[in-house]
Amino acid sequence: MTVRLSLEPESVPHPGAPVRLSPLVVRATAPNPGMMTGPGTNTYLVGTHDLAAVDPGPDDAGHLDAVAELGQGRIRWIVVTHTHPDHAPGAAGLAERTGAEMLGFDARDGFVPAYDARDGFELGGGTFTLRALHTPGHASNHLCWLLHEERMVFSGDHAMQGSTVVIAPLDGDMDHYLHSLRRLRDLDPPLASIAPGHGSLLTDPVATLDGIIEHRLGREAAVLDALDRARRATVDELLPTVYADVDPVLHPVARFSLWAHLRKLGGEQRAVGDDPDDIAAAWTAA
Repeated sequence: MTVRLSLEPESVPHPGAPVRLSPLVVRATAPNPGMMTGPGTNTYLVGTHDLAAVDPGPDDAGHLDAVAELGQGRIRWIVVTHTHPDHAPGAAGLAERTGAEMLGFDARDGFVPAYDARDGFELGGGTFTLRALHTPGHASNHLCWLLHEERMVFSGDHAMQGSTVVIAPLDGDMDHYLHSLRRLRDLDPPLASIAPGHGSLLTDPVATLDGIIEHRLGREAAVLDALDRARRATVDELLPTVYADVDPVLHPVARFSLWAHLRKLGGEQRAVGDDPDDIAAAWTAA
């Protein structure tokens, strides 16, 4: 199999059509499109000689073969943003194909890194430096990887194009998520671009992150307003009102983010839950 590398300008990712995004970065997209993954999970190859593969994606033999061939025997490291099933399961298979070392925040969900890459960890690849930024919220072990030379950040599921990510307690935490978004927005020197786990390259990072924060705070206000009017309600009772603007097919997923909003409000003493760790429990306006 021969992998053809497109040099066309950035566009919507397509599985099997690797694209060079910058002098140091090539993107290959896994064939796992869907409601939660958009066009598919993006895998990035970073470097010009020795390479790092960011987020190998699902354990899909065709995708892993294509990434290994694209790397031309030069993939030395496999780094993951987090261990959800659309991002990390392919790591072991890609390591078998390339002999690369796996790096991530910790061992979880079947992913066992050679090194725990905690906040501030730096991977020097000769032609590039990747710095791990711990960005909990979507997952407690979520890392964004900052490419120092290009001020590009590989954001995993922390920020993406055209949609907001699910925050699912108990591992997900809305307060931590908002804090992590602000951390990326306020980096100095600022980001030049965001390479998301799903979707196209984002070239206005501050506006993107501000938009996500504004959207989340707007949803939080809707949760608080609905709870104030109901006085006492469960997540599922609030869901049709708070997410009235969202296709009902997405409500089974949105309920987790609603729960995360309520838990944040509870931590701020703006709402009281009978059992904040139980998605089915009732909440009362403070």
